[in-house]
Amino acid sequence: MLHINKLYEISQRLKLIFILIAIAIILVSTLFTNRLAKSLATEERKKVEIWAEATRQLIQSNDQSNINFSLSIIEANTTIPVVIIDDKDNIMQSRNFNEPTKNIDEFYKKELKRLKSKNLPIELHLDNNTVQFFYYDDSSLLKQLYYFPYIQFGVIIIFLLVAFFAFSGTKKAEQNQVWVGLSKETAHQLGTPISSLLAWVDLLKMKHKDDKLIDDMEKDVNRLGIIAERFSKIGSKPDLHMVSLNETVLNAVQYMTKRSSQKVIIECHFSIDEPIFIKLNVPLFEWVIENLCKNAIDAMDGIGRIDITIQHKYNDVFIDVKDTGKGMDKRKFKVVFTPGFTTKKRGWGLGLSLAKRIIEEYHGGKIFVKQSEINVGTVFRIILKANSK
Repeated sequence: MLHINKLYEISQRLKLIFILIAIAIILVSTLFTNRLAKSLATEERKKVEIWAEATRQLIQSNDQSNINFSLSIIEANTTIPVVIIDDKDNIMQSRNFNEPTKNIDEFYKKELKRLKSKNLPIELHLDNNTVQFFYYDDSSLLKQLYYFPYIQFGVIIIFLLVAFFAFSGTKKAEQNQVWVGLSKETAHQLGTPISSLLAWVDLLKMKHKDDKLIDDMEKDVNRLGIIAERFSKIGSKPDLHMVSLNETVLNAVQYMTKRSSQKVIIECHFSIDEPIFIKLNVPLFEWVIENLCKNAIDAMDGIGRIDITIQHKYNDVFIDVKDTGKGMDKRKFKVVFTPGFTTKKRGWGLGLSLAKRIIEEYHGGKIFVKQSEINVGTVFRIILKANSK
């Protein structure tokens, strides 16, 4: 079976391949459209040349049949804007322009200046001393064809974005349903054996009142009850109560300290001596702290130091969890919170994902990687809104 991290990498590669294919389609379509537009532009110039020749014949011919033929060619041009000027830039004739009702001369001066910079003129020699110049613009069809690749590009991008967000939203909703169902089922399955274990502990206490090992056993069973309660709260909005943040963090740290190597030092640092009161769901928030500490211990291979610093600034509370572990590349700062992502050989890669959900969705805060350096360590930061007691 593939490791879940491998599945994540495959998923990321598939997304990249999909994006590259979409870009390739856009590029091929754009190149084809541009090529078609250039061909159409060449055809339009040939039409203008024919139109210019028909104009010359109309001016020089005395034959009525030739006049009718030339007029039919000239009248056939209903799409290509054309302006005819003499060698002094005087406008002799214009066709297919949307003339304004006022300042017509100024309008044609601007149009002529634009057309001179756009296309080479077609010269019409009426005699040895008379030369006229035909300047023309692209037809409306050719203009639409020029703009079509950009419109097409925009439509494809919008389609891809809509499809991406729709797919991501659907996938996320499905994942949430699976995790919620799995969490509640886990809590349900743990409930029966925990109740049975508590009954056995009570029975043992009655028979062996002075045995201290039974007290430790009871603490572990109660701990299982807390874990089951945490799982049961996933998927439903938990109740928040005003509690001491200092005490809550210390409880989580004490629990991790007792269950970690003596080579791991975990210390808390408070910016003020007075306790900070904040609305929390204690079991879930302790889970976040424990999870960050456990990840830090794994990153340090069981040897190192974890410093948890709590600062109260204005209406925000900042909780930094700093370790002396392996660190990570900046590209992984956001990826580490993705469900299924893990660098460990064991585990499902859900710890940080659940921590993010607990902090951001249940407590209205933020959690992110503040900084990290390879072989130096990592700092995770939690930001919560403070509350008055």
